[in-house]
Amino acid sequence: MNCRLIPILVVLLALAVPLSLLAGRVWIDPFASDTHNASVILLYLRLPRALLALIVGAGLGGAGAAMQGYLRNPLADPGLFGIAPGAALGAVLSFWTGYAASVWLLPVFALVGAGGAMALLALIAGREAGVALFTMAGLMISSLAGALTSLAISLSPTPFAMSEIVTWLMGALADRSWREVVIAGPLTLLGLGVLLAAGRGLDALTLGEAAARSLGFEPRRQQALMIAGVGLTVGAAVAVAGVIGFVGLMVPHLVRPLTDRRPSSLLVPSALAGALLLLVADAGCRVLPLAGGELRLGIALALIGAPFFLALLLRMRRGLA
Repeated sequence: MNCRLIPILVVLLALAVPLSLLAGRVWIDPFASDTHNASVILLYLRLPRALLALIVGAGLGGAGAAMQGYLRNPLADPGLFGIAPGAALGAVLSFWTGYAASVWLLPVFALVGAGGAMALLALIAGREAGVALFTMAGLMISSLAGALTSLAISLSPTPFAMSEIVTWLMGALADRSWREVVIAGPLTLLGLGVLLAAGRGLDALTLGEAAARSLGFEPRRQQALMIAGVGLTVGAAVAVAGVIGFVGLMVPHLVRPLTDRRPSSLLVPSALAGALLLLVADAGCRVLPLAGGELRLGIALALIGAPFFLALLLRMRRGLA
């Protein structure tokens, strides 16, 4: 089934990318004779933004599929490991200390926060931790990072810093440049590669940890791959775009019925579908007429994702009845 699904998603992406480049408050007519300003807008504003949407969406989609397979929980989300909140805390500290004024230090702080959360998760989970303890450790880190982020906001040195923090936490791809593409691209590709390497182990885990071990898959190695893969993809996404939720939750559910439902079969389609979802959503944010400015991408995804999550819960409840 993936033999048809992946080419379809690639074709949809090939159609969506040029439409995304043309869409915006100022629509670009590809057949207009005066293309001087259009080329500048495309090259320095919309093309890096579109590429960043593809990179961030692919990372979040792939991470969501891997997490749902690893935890054997269809409600798992990349934020569950505490890595996204850790990255957000790192970025908030860059605003709090004033280092965010340097163009490179904000993503560096966020990546350090993601790396710290990954290290803490590995340390707490230990060598022989099962999925349950691993999940609880992730929830603890997520709660701790969220509390520290709230504390940092409440102790903001200036109202301007507080405004900057809150705005950044909403998540967006506006005003991003090639610099963010250079930061997020390699890390996301590396993270997706690590998650793909964990694919067969994820398939084995669907039979249970004992069965996976009997098939030769070492849970400790699988856990390390998950920490590294999710950390790289989600940490890179938060570092350049802020907090954008629900992509990793929704996308696997949308593509799972079109696959053979094995976790390894879900990784690539989820990455492609996540890229497509974020690209279309970002283009929609640009063209939506709002008096107060552009709709933040994190808010738009939350407005889509919350009803989707509710519908998912209701469907699961009907299944249990």
